[in-house]
Amino acid sequence: MMNTIIRVKNLSKRFGDLQAVDQLSFSVSAGEVYGFLGQNGAGKSTTIRMLLTLIDPDEGEIEIFGMNLRQHRKEILKRTGAVIERPDLYKYLSALDNLRIFARLSGMKASRKQLMDQLEMVGLAERANSRVKTYSQGMKQRLGLACALVHDPGLIILDEPTNGLDPQGIAEMREMIIRLSQDGGKTLLVSSHLLSEMEMMASSLLIIDKGRKVAEGKLDELLNPKTALVELAVTDKAAARQLLGQTDWIHGIQKQANNCSGLKWKNPGCRN
Repeated sequence: MMNTIIRVKNLSKRFGDLQAVDQLSFSVSAGEVYGFLGQNGAGKSTTIRMLLTLIDPDEGEIEIFGMNLRQHRKEILKRTGAVIERPDLYKYLSALDNLRIFARLSGMKASRKQLMDQLEMVGLAERANSRVKTYSQGMKQRLGLACALVHDPGLIILDEPTNGLDPQGIAEMREMIIRLSQDGGKTLLVSSHLLSEMEMMASSLLIIDKGRKVAEGKLDELLNPKTALVELAVTDKAAARQLLGQTDWIHGIQKQANNCSGLKWKNPGCRN
C-alpha cells in the first residue's frame, strides 16, 4: 500500500463574506501526480497557500509526511518544493545565479555541477548564463521548477504551472511533471482549471467548486463514461423525457424509488 504524503481533513478558510474553502478533505499518495481541478476562484490557490503555511486555516487539520503541519512546519517545508503561480526570480541575474541563491536559501551548499545538472533536467543548461529577463515565460516557469527542486524535495506543489504558456511550453511542462513522478519518484500536487491537461498527466484527481469537494478518486475511474452519473435540472419532466427519448441517452435512464427518473433527474420534486 502506498504511503499517504498529504492528508487534509475538514479544512476551511473565510475572507470576510467569502467562504474560500469549505470543509475540504482529501489525501495524496506517495509517487503520484495528484490533479487539483477547479475553475478560477474555486479555492485551489487558497488551499495550496494553507498547505505551504502562507496563510492560516480557520479550522481543519493538515498532515504532510505523516506530521502535523502546525507542529512540524520547518521539517515539512524542508522536504517540500513549490511554484505558486508565476515564480519570483531575479531577472537581472543569470539562471545559474538564481539557482545558486535558492540553493543557499534552502541551506544547501551546491556545486556548480549540481546546479548545472538541475538546469539540464529542465532544459536550460545552454542558457545557464543568460539573464532571466531574456527568458520566455515558459523558460521562466522551467527555471522556477528547477529552483523548487534544488534541495531535492519529496513533495512538489505546483499552482497552475501552465498558465501563460504557449502549446509547446505546456507540453514541455507536462512532460517534466510526468518524468518527476515516474522517473524521479516525486509526489506532485498540481492545480489547474483545465481538465484536458489533468487527463494527460494526473493519476488521481480532486475536483472542487466554491471551496467544496465535488469529486475525488483515480482519474480512470472518475472519467469512465460507463460509471458517469449526470444530473439534469428540468422544469418539465415529461418534455425532458420526450427529448431524451430521441437520443441514445434514453438507454441510461433508470427508475428511482421516489418515482423520479434520471441520469439522474434533479428537479423540485426529487430528492437526490
